[in-house]
Amino acid sequence: MSLNFVALEQHLSTRSYIEGYTPSQADVHVYNLLTAPEPSKYPHSARWYSHIKSYAAEHATLPGTSTAGQAFLQSQSASTPAAAAAADEDEVDLFADDDEEDAEAERLKAERVAAYNAKKANKPKAAAKSVVTLEVKPWDDETDMQALEDSVRSIEQEGLVWGASKLVAVGYGIKKLQITVVVEDELVSLDDLQEKVAEFDDYVQSSDIAAMQKL
Repeated sequence: MSLNFVALEQHLSTRSYIEGYTPSQADVHVYNLLTAPEPSKYPHSARWYSHIKSYAAEHATLPGTSTAGQAFLQSQSASTPAAAAAADEDEVDLFADDDEEDAEAERLKAERVAAYNAKKANKPKAAAKSVVTLEVKPWDDETDMQALEDSVRSIEQEGLVWGASKLVAVGYGIKKLQITVVVEDELVSLDDLQEKVAEFDDYVQSSDIAAMQKL
């Protein structure tokens, strides 16, 4: 049996003792199996070795067992070139497994992203709408404003919904109709709408878009 210096160095790179947080028989067991490690090659092991050496007078009375220390022992066959090659091969295989797992995870991630994008692309988009305030002016103060409004509201088409209305004084007893309409931008042309309003020329002198706001 011999000591696995690489495993010991790796273990002590993040720990102060072989086991636990104080010196124990596990430290003594490993300490007795080696001579002072080369600091340049095994810095953590060299630090640990010097520290455990300072407890030399107490080695026999330190608590614990040597069980944990046996984890760093390896058979002579394991230290032969053939055994080392086998160990290297196993290590490579382990990394290969990790690579395969990473590749599988990336593939699943890509599939989920693609499925999300496809679902998002197929999701119906909300129609763009606008709220428009339309002002319709009569010929004079004798124009039947109720008939004018009824005529305007008689215009029906897909994507057009008439809303609230009111009469606004212009002057000289003349009032204009101010009416709100919600339109779907792709279905309703405001120019065409105004042309349709202008066809009621018995009542309508002109119309204007007073305000417009996107929904």
